[in-house]
Amino acid sequence: MEYSIKTGDPAKLNTACLVVGIFSKRQLSPLAQQLDKSSKGALQRILKRGDMNGESGQQLLLYDLPGIQAERILLIGLGKQRDFGRKQYAKCVNAAVKSLNQKHAIEAVWGLSELVNEDFSLPQAVRETVISAGSGLYQFNETKSEVKKNQRPLKRLALFLHDRRHLKAAQKALYQAVAIADGMELTKDLANLPGNICTPGYLADQARKLGRNDSRLKVRILDEKQMAKLGMGALLSVSRGSRQPAKMIIMEYSGGKPAAKPVVLVGKGLTFDAGGISLKPSAAMDEMKYDMCGGATVIGVVKAAIAMDLPINLVGVVPASENLPDGDANKPGDIVTSMSGQTIEILNTDAEGRLILCDALTYCERFNPAAVIDIATLTGACIVALGNQASGLMSNNESLANELLSAGSDTGDRAWQLPLWDDYQEQLDSNFADMANIGGKGAGTITAACFLSRYTKKFKWAHLDIAGTAWRSGTNKGATGRPVGLLTQFLIKRCGL
Repeated sequence: MEYSIKTGDPAKLNTACLVVGIFSKRQLSPLAQQLDKSSKGALQRILKRGDMNGESGQQLLLYDLPGIQAERILLIGLGKQRDFGRKQYAKCVNAAVKSLNQKHAIEAVWGLSELVNEDFSLPQAVRETVISAGSGLYQFNETKSEVKKNQRPLKRLALFLHDRRHLKAAQKALYQAVAIADGMELTKDLANLPGNICTPGYLADQARKLGRNDSRLKVRILDEKQMAKLGMGALLSVSRGSRQPAKMIIMEYSGGKPAAKPVVLVGKGLTFDAGGISLKPSAAMDEMKYDMCGGATVIGVVKAAIAMDLPINLVGVVPASENLPDGDANKPGDIVTSMSGQTIEILNTDAEGRLILCDALTYCERFNPAAVIDIATLTGACIVALGNQASGLMSNNESLANELLSAGSDTGDRAWQLPLWDDYQEQLDSNFADMANIGGKGAGTITAACFLSRYTKKFKWAHLDIAGTAWRSGTNKGATGRPVGLLTQFLIKRCGL
């Protein structure tokens, strides 16, 4: 969909539909007040008939309002004004674009962009409009043989801005938001694909495709032979049970000064995780195609960074594999040697994500990074602790952790920091190797991060556990595109933009 900014007299906007907000008890938003004045009180008279009182979720479509050039006026209920904020705003956008898409409007003007307060700025509103609109219209139809097409879908959405003094800031936010939304869409598309299509090789091809479209992005793919030469025994032990060869995807975006240290993003790319010999229960195992959401996130963030021309050096690393049971698969009790030289006793083959990540993290040392952030659907324990509202965050550097927490607050794509105390490290003790790959029942999310921390001593590092935020289960099953928003905002702020 195309997005733009419009200014001027709202009564004279030539559009198929103008979207306007109404608060509870028929309180008119500022734009609604202007329309009411231009229509000589027609809007108030309609509301007094009782068809709408402004409660959250209500909608009312009006045609040919006197004195208003727009063909239609879509009234959106905003709920109580004192409770209105980012969450309510996002719901309004999502609901409105779905309605507009069904009402054959083709194009519309969004008149709620300036409903901001101290905690929700205009740039945040612009970004939320684009991202929530994209989410509302997103459909994954790639694997369906027949798709009922909307003959007149919503194609263009303009954000109305009354105060032209804020035009530059709004246009900047819009430019960034479109790039983020496109990155999120790519992430969702990759994650929603089934494991028989989205294999490690397929992910590698998508990275190559990005590289062909921009000369600033250099893409390299390491095969299993090359990884074996590097000593990536932990990663390769996971792929032994699969007929799909593992891939190490490396994407280097050179947007900053040549000598500037890069930010490195490492994304877990388990394109399907059956648990290996420690086989998962069959219920909802189909959702284990989402175990590559960390890798999909990295690819989506790289795409967004390129689209925004971010003045930063960025490296994306995606270790990609499958985890399946086989005669050559890892067995509980096996001991493997990681690229770092540290040995690992595998007590549970379903704790495989950390095995592919640890070698990828060791590989990152060669980039002399400013910071390394890994993103992984790593532990069910994180869902127990934080639900699907926040990603888990652990870090060996408090300043880096605060940057990520702040970026999450800015975007509403929030994270919550958990401790990474040395007290937890002893849970990984092994009688037969340098460490075990699991730490017992307690603090599963933290001990998984403790495991990874043993491979990150040479750089600033943060770990995002996105097991609860990367996709939704149930009837509305699908990838969410998180935490692309958080990470792109982190990069934007690092660039001082």
